[in-house]
Amino acid sequence: MSGALKIGELASAAGVSTDAVRYYERLDILPRPSRTQAGYRLYSEEDVERLRFIKQAQSLGLSLDEVRELLPGREAGLSECRRVRDLLTAKVTDLDAKIAQMRAFRKTLAAYLVECEEALAGKRGDCCPVLFEITHPASVKENAPAADNRKAKSLPRGVNR
Repeated sequence: MSGALKIGELASAAGVSTDAVRYYERLDILPRPSRTQAGYRLYSEEDVERLRFIKQAQSLGLSLDEVRELLPGREAGLSECRRVRDLLTAKVTDLDAKIAQMRAFRKTLAAYLVECEEALAGKRGDCCPVLFEITHPASVKENAPAADNRKAKSLPRGVNR
């Protein structure tokens, strides 16, 4: 087999580790290679391209299961394009949901940061209001007004908001 690559050469050419090559083989994402009489795996340029495709698809946020669905060798017609579009639509929807969650999380952290700064400036009691809220979430929420559970909570003596 002329032009055959051993596993290290394949991994280097594709920019992955030899462990990744073996892992993709176990998952049947990369076909099992032929072997020499000495047991060395022998790969082709097609295998290099397949690994590059896998790596590129993963860099776009696709899981290995999703990559498997899109691997080259399938028909590249409009039906395949529909499957790609549907997969990408689902990914964009998931990403939008994650972005919304991260924005809400950022807003919470920013509010906690303000509370810490106020406590450290002496405008609050003698303990950290954020740690108190994390430690006693039920007591804080039970006494909070429905409209905004972060303001005017009934806190123990020495803990101001």
